[in-house]
Amino acid sequence: MSHAALASPAAPPPAAGHAWTFACVAIAFALAAPMLIVGASVLRPGGDAWEHLAATVLPGYIANSALLVALVAAGTVTVGVACAWTVTTCEFPGRRHFEWMLVLPLAMPAYVIAYAYTDLLQFSGPVQSALRAAFDWRTGDYWFPEIRSLPGAAAMFVCVLYPYVYLLARVAFLEQSSSLMDAGRTLGLTPARAFLSVSLPLARPAVAAGAALACMETLADFGTVSYFGVQTFTTGIFRAWLSMGEPVAAAKLSVMLLAFVGTILWIERMARRRARFHQSGAPRPRERVRLAGGARLAALATCLAPLGLGFVLPGAILARLALTGGDEQFGTRFLALAGNSFAVAGVTSVVAVGLAVVMAYGARVTRSRLASGVNRLASLGYAVPGAVIAIGVLVPAAAFDNAAGDWLERVFGWSGGLLLTGSVAALVYAYLIRFQAIALQTVESGLARITPSMEDAARSLGYTPAQALARVHLPMMRGSLVTGALLVFVDVMKELPATFVMRPFNFDTLAVQAYNLAADERLAEASTASLAIVAVGLVPLIAASRRMVRRSDG
Repeated sequence: MSHAALASPAAPPPAAGHAWTFACVAIAFALAAPMLIVGASVLRPGGDAWEHLAATVLPGYIANSALLVALVAAGTVTVGVACAWTVTTCEFPGRRHFEWMLVLPLAMPAYVIAYAYTDLLQFSGPVQSALRAAFDWRTGDYWFPEIRSLPGAAAMFVCVLYPYVYLLARVAFLEQSSSLMDAGRTLGLTPARAFLSVSLPLARPAVAAGAALACMETLADFGTVSYFGVQTFTTGIFRAWLSMGEPVAAAKLSVMLLAFVGTILWIERMARRRARFHQSGAPRPRERVRLAGGARLAALATCLAPLGLGFVLPGAILARLALTGGDEQFGTRFLALAGNSFAVAGVTSVVAVGLAVVMAYGARVTRSRLASGVNRLASLGYAVPGAVIAIGVLVPAAAFDNAAGDWLERVFGWSGGLLLTGSVAALVYAYLIRFQAIALQTVESGLARITPSMEDAARSLGYTPAQALARVHLPMMRGSLVTGALLVFVDVMKELPATFVMRPFNFDTLAVQAYNLAADERLAEASTASLAIVAVGLVPLIAASRRMVRRSDG
């Protein structure tokens, strides 16, 4: 390949470069402003409501959130690493299918699986009813674990979030050379000791990254902990905002939740600050061990258990509920809910990809550290819980509506009502803050596969950067644009906290419908909307997971 093909693209004219940099800065500021507003709330006096919360329920929020995160981290690491190690080092019937099927629980939102298992395991559910019938037990004659509890919530999160650890740990194990394990064997290590002493420590950064993602998803959840009655920071934020009408207290709780997320990331970074995880020499692919007898059964059980508990069983429960009961409003009302969900998800995905193209291409053509830096700032929203983003959007929106209403009342004698608060535009804005990072990462990946010499060729033909983007780059990265839009679409469909707080009046989505019905103990009716959410998420997840397996095997 010629040196020209590897050269960086020529810088655009100064005016054009400034325009692209300004666009990146403007988009990043717009996406980061609500988070900055929430952060600034620590400087405001809390008042009596905050003092009451701090003295009564805040210690419980901290303790429950910490314990929940610890249980989820332990569970996802155990399950994810076990599955990843099994499919990468062992050969057994169905291994190739398990490689991609183990990712399917990601299509199940935690609050959906919580509804399914509550119906299965509650006192009036089929499991306890069968036990009472089989042993002639009555109330109080036996003990049964309470599903709607903090350990129950942790189990729900582990069932659907372990794929984060599995995906990253699997890649880390695949990239390890078999010579490392051979060296361990020569030192007298058993396979188990070699795994614990060599392979697992080398995979630690990937395992920690997956566990951190699972922990952040846990802290961001509202539907599961609220339905199970577990008081965490997220439920406290909703209580302070919706029940007490105290936006300052809600904002302060949001800051503490952000600090919680930051602490998780900081602890892992500090723990491996002096460690090194490099491998020397060219990697030699590891040959899988062909299992037989009891070892084969153990490998099958290792893969079947999380897949069955995280996807097959809850899916079957929801399907049974939908067929035997289902949503009584299925029909016109259900189509309206689906239409609302598809509308906001579609608009958000298109806008997110459009903004991502401007941000990624602007950083590429300008080669500006400022543009690259603000793009990273705009991506921080993905690590921020939806409830926090909702507070960050609602506080300035409410202030604007109040100021605009006062002005309109003085000038025209008409208050104007709520202009931003409770609008679809504000809801889409919150979604963009939350999920822009997904679109940006996908678009950047697509741009990285286009040789930089394309900009030089387009410039030699007299194209401006915008014309080169429209005529050269966009057609070449069509697949990445579609993938990014699809991923954002699915995440918006599942998002509950921001939707629950910010949706317009009488504008429910499938996620809100499922939560409201489940909160009213109408689990059979909630199954219809829940199944629709899962079905939408399955299509891109199956396609992406199968493509991932083909690439790694190739």
